[in-house]
Amino acid sequence: MQPSAKALLLATAILAGPIPARAETPTDPAPADFAHCLGALKTLAEERGVPRTVAETALSGIAPDPSVVPATQSQAEFVKPVWEYIEASVTPERIATGQAKLAQWSEVLGRIEAAYGVDRHILVAFWGVESNYGAALEGAGIRPVVPALATLACGDPARPGLWREELVAALKILADGDADAERMRGSWAGAMGHTQFMPTAFLRHAVDFGGDGRRDIWHSVPDALASTANFLKQSGWRAGEGWGLEVLLPDGFDYRVADETTERPFAEWQRLGLKPANGAFPDGAERRAALLLPTGAKGPAFLLEPNFRVILRYNTALAYALTVAHLSDRLRGAPGFSRDWPRTDRMLTTEERTDLQTRLAALGYPVGGADGKIGPKTRAAIRAFQEAKGLVPDGYADAALLDRVRAANAPAP
Repeated sequence: MQPSAKALLLATAILAGPIPARAETPTDPAPADFAHCLGALKTLAEERGVPRTVAETALSGIAPDPSVVPATQSQAEFVKPVWEYIEASVTPERIATGQAKLAQWSEVLGRIEAAYGVDRHILVAFWGVESNYGAALEGAGIRPVVPALATLACGDPARPGLWREELVAALKILADGDADAERMRGSWAGAMGHTQFMPTAFLRHAVDFGGDGRRDIWHSVPDALASTANFLKQSGWRAGEGWGLEVLLPDGFDYRVADETTERPFAEWQRLGLKPANGAFPDGAERRAALLLPTGAKGPAFLLEPNFRVILRYNTALAYALTVAHLSDRLRGAPGFSRDWPRTDRMLTTEERTDLQTRLAALGYPVGGADGKIGPKTRAAIRAFQEAKGLVPDGYADAALLDRVRAANAPAP
């Protein structure tokens, strides 16, 4: 997957509030400024315990990577309609290859399941989404991690602290001997290996499952998958439970209960008239889920179990998490979604989403920040506006809603 949002959107709870908007547009650092910044980064790394020789070797003589700063503005998870993002990864070829990988690595996956309690289909789905089962690791978008992170640390004024932390972590990996500069290659944001770990995540969660003394997420499939399982387990993965399921809503459904954060027992959702789109609700009176409508009343509906929150901690983009979840289902042989997406609707641009948030806030509906990303707080504000205007309160942000909000926000003649 190119690129992963994990560097920009660190571990958060399910559908947490939107990230604050950037105050400035990132720019490539000038050569003199970059050289000065590199000196400060070497000092910071040494203060954080990186041997000076490691920092000097890794950072001396590098130049800014001109491709990484523009990439911060165009993450596919946030600019594509959700169905386009999902369908780009959940293809017949990706499903077939994933099923072949499940068979090829069955013994290893069994041992990983036993050690970490994470379902193999979820692990292989992460692998498929992040790197197309390793096929993308030699692609055009793969580059040396240290220069990319140094460029971001020196050229992205909105998040320099984040990039500095990732760069120092990358230098620690070099110092620990888990990788050398040639091996340490990744995405523009520094995400590395088969399942695209950021350097800080590597230090916390990577494991040597192959037993060769090195945590090698670049070349060892067992290390990469076990490291991902360890990340998920440490993030709260519940063994024996799924991520959730698609559901069908009854006629006359009260969309106000689809607030995507309030968890109810499956038995209660059943009393409200929800039915599984395929299969059955999970057993267990203690199992609970929240209802999500990514495209409102017009598209598929999902009951999300706590494990879905864990997927979001890997990458907080809703489209990403649904992609991993859906691919895992397809790998185990489940059908596609039973209800189609509203493909004829015009999706809002980032600027329009920011405008919508700004106008809703001006009308007294708190959105949690105007950042152009429609999160749970914005959807709650939309539902409140819709209910006040006699509309279906499904929280769906499309061009028609923006027109309504603009009209309500317009000054009196």
